[in-house]
Amino acid sequence: MTETIVIVGANLAGGRAAESLRKLGFEGRIVLVGAEKDRPYDRPPLSKKAMRGQMPEEKLFFRPLEYYDEHRIELHLGVRAERLDGTSREVELSSGTKIGFDKLLVATGADVRRLTCEGATLPGIHYLRSLEDARGIRAELAPGKRLVVIGAGVIGMEVAASCREEGCEVTVLEMLEVPLLRAFGRDVGALYGQFHRERGVDVRCGVGVASFRGGDRVEEVVTTTGEVIPCDFVVAGIGVVPATGWLEGSGVALDRGVLVNERCETSLPGVYAAGDVARFFHTRLGRHVMIESVENAQLMAATAVANMMGKSETHAPVAWFWSDQYELKLQSVGAVDDYDRVVYRGSIADKQFAAFLVKGDRVTGVLGVNRLKEIAAAKKLISASIPVVDAMLADADLPMSKVLAGPTPAS
Repeated sequence: MTETIVIVGANLAGGRAAESLRKLGFEGRIVLVGAEKDRPYDRPPLSKKAMRGQMPEEKLFFRPLEYYDEHRIELHLGVRAERLDGTSREVELSSGTKIGFDKLLVATGADVRRLTCEGATLPGIHYLRSLEDARGIRAELAPGKRLVVIGAGVIGMEVAASCREEGCEVTVLEMLEVPLLRAFGRDVGALYGQFHRERGVDVRCGVGVASFRGGDRVEEVVTTTGEVIPCDFVVAGIGVVPATGWLEGSGVALDRGVLVNERCETSLPGVYAAGDVARFFHTRLGRHVMIESVENAQLMAATAVANMMGKSETHAPVAWFWSDQYELKLQSVGAVDDYDRVVYRGSIADKQFAAFLVKGDRVTGVLGVNRLKEIAAAKKLISASIPVVDAMLADADLPMSKVLAGPTPAS
């Protein structure tokens, strides 16, 4: 009997999983379900070149449409998974179709968190998660257009940078005291706030949105401090929530995402999860974590597929994130929420530095701005749990190869 593997989520994790199944020799039926009308594509350019019209859309797609026919991957696009029946082992789609499976990969990712204040449904208020979202924002771009960005997280600040470079007048509103605080900490956030201001972006922290005003579309943003900001359009980036609603009552354990073990297996036999929807048990950290990144989605999909095919592989990556804004390349590796002290190498003022997050004599994470060598070495420091000495980390003239060799009696 032919085995059927259903993948729900035609995104990076889902698309790469389908490809991997064929590469590993799976000859059964593969069904790839996606809520978007577009086939799997690359999301990071959406807030940069793709949104600005500097990249042909065709370059975003991982594979040409013919690939899926040639590799016998059934595409069900523009339909959502509405329900998982764990007993009959069927996925029910919004089209009414029911698809039975032998094994299932949940790769539904996350949905944007939406504003709920007065006027939040006015036309001209955008979010950025999908290619269709990027198309909508691109249609708004023109020199002199007034944009208000709600939320100074990674998406918000990347959108602000891109739109400013397109000549828009940009105001950013952020409830926290500095931009990028949750993702990269106070020092990096303060640096990026100042850098955006130097480029002409009006970054306002400690300020939220009370309401939106307008006729046929948004015309004004009213802040929590009572200010009124005229605008031509708005982009909100206030976070995401795992897309797990369709799994309620299915038998799949949920806790701020789909809970999986180190092999990407859910609580329901034969059902796996990967990408932004999944919280996996990280054997090195000893706890469940969620890593919302391109690299993690790809690696996790590969691990899930390998285990579907009968192997026994563990998913325990060193997390890696990046954000490109103007000429600054911001990267982080490891855990940025578990450390005793911070050791700096390089200069914050010169916008070239690495901030090593250290606990005891081990590096737990690193934040770097335009310091690619330190980021590459940090992955090895963390994964191999190499002991470090603060003075060696801080010495910008000392090659990272020396740090990777570990401390000597003299050091």
